[in-house]
Amino acid sequence: MTRYTPIMIMGCTSDAGKSFICTALCRHFANRGVRVAPFKAQNMSNNAAVTPDGLEIGRAQYVQALAARIQPEARMQPILLKPQGDTQSQVIVLGRYDPVITATPWLARKPLLWQTVRESLHSLLRDFELVVIEGAGSPAEVNLRASDIVNMRVAIEAQANVYLVADIDRGGAFAHLLGTFLCLEPEERARVKGFILNKFRGDPSLLDEGIAWLRARTGVPTLAVIPMLPHLLPEEDNIAAITATQDRAAQVRIALVAYPYASNFDDLDPLRHEPGVAVALVRARAPLEDYDAVILPGSKNTAASLRYLLRSGLAAEIVRAARRGVMIYGICGGMQMLGNAIRDPLGLEDGDAAGLGLLDVTTELMPHKITRQRRVRWLGGNEVSGYEIHHGATSAGPRAHPHLDEGLGWQQENVLGVYLHGIFANTAYRQWWLSMLGWRGHSQDWSARLDAEFDRVARAVAAGWADALLIHRPQDALSSAGER
Repeated sequence: MTRYTPIMIMGCTSDAGKSFICTALCRHFANRGVRVAPFKAQNMSNNAAVTPDGLEIGRAQYVQALAARIQPEARMQPILLKPQGDTQSQVIVLGRYDPVITATPWLARKPLLWQTVRESLHSLLRDFELVVIEGAGSPAEVNLRASDIVNMRVAIEAQANVYLVADIDRGGAFAHLLGTFLCLEPEERARVKGFILNKFRGDPSLLDEGIAWLRARTGVPTLAVIPMLPHLLPEEDNIAAITATQDRAAQVRIALVAYPYASNFDDLDPLRHEPGVAVALVRARAPLEDYDAVILPGSKNTAASLRYLLRSGLAAEIVRAARRGVMIYGICGGMQMLGNAIRDPLGLEDGDAAGLGLLDVTTELMPHKITRQRRVRWLGGNEVSGYEIHHGATSAGPRAHPHLDEGLGWQQENVLGVYLHGIFANTAYRQWWLSMLGWRGHSQDWSARLDAEFDRVARAVAAGWADALLIHRPQDALSSAGER
């Protein structure tokens, strides 16, 4: 099997475009016939996905695996941190919640987690011709160097070639690249083989002087200038991107309630990318009666999110909109908030809380976390598929009627709640729901649209420079890296 030197994409900042570029590279090389796999040692995000074998990983690596045309696996993203408080995160190790690691102080986690990271990385290096590795945040965060298990320590372990990305749309890109490079140790700088300028608007020739200036000071070439590119790919952990889809002339207007610890908001991607559908982000108290629907997404800390709704006044607006006939739709934690009560006898989140009382269901948070892909009967049509990811066990009262089979969804007049993430990716279901709101469009298969988008993004991002990154790995590199 041909083996290539691993490619590692690091950023000068968060949201520089690392996930986006890695996704494009995975599809580009898959289209070239290379057996490629993604890897990110550790991610912090509440936007998660469930693999076919029922394990939980970050959405970005799940999507990158699809772009690479392979099955997503937990080893592609072995450590997932899911924030559930200002200073607290649930730790997922190889797809499963680990209470011991979660209770361990941050700086003490490295020796406990590094071996898992290392084994996952080397298993991918053995099984695939090329591994495209994504960093986290920035390698210039020198205060985190001692506990690093995701950036330069991974690059050195994998003997990867590193490419630094800067978001030029923010300004200061050349300073970011130079400063990040200078913050690295000599061994780390030697791994940096190129710079990438992302999200550029305008004539690339305007950058020539800056690119020459940067190379004179670092010896590192700028390999690519990637244009600002609107796309359909899910955001890794940036709910604010949804604001770009607002359109007051749309046939259907949907309010997405953005409370703290909102999770899996990519559930709305198939809706917000339909022509004639506008999704607006609602963070603070505002009238909701003029919307056609209000959606409450999942939450990593349902009780804390619910208290925010009550404190901000958004809860009162949701109840008022429901009483005036607006469709209210809750997904997972959002569905739990719509119910009568959330009971937390073990203190898994923030204790018991009274719900909004719009759906006759009651939820009790359980110690065992359910993570599984599902295909169940939709009582208004045929089967729908998606995935579960929750601690709650929910029981329904007499006023809540089944909407999905097997206790996964209920309806009470104009209020709907489901446990099934990804439900709007089902074409017939999405068509039914939007048509009920007055939409006159025709839904297309979301998976097919996303697959076509991988190809479009790969052509726009990787053409003309990415093939030069394919460098044959020395015969002894794999074994020597594994001996470290």
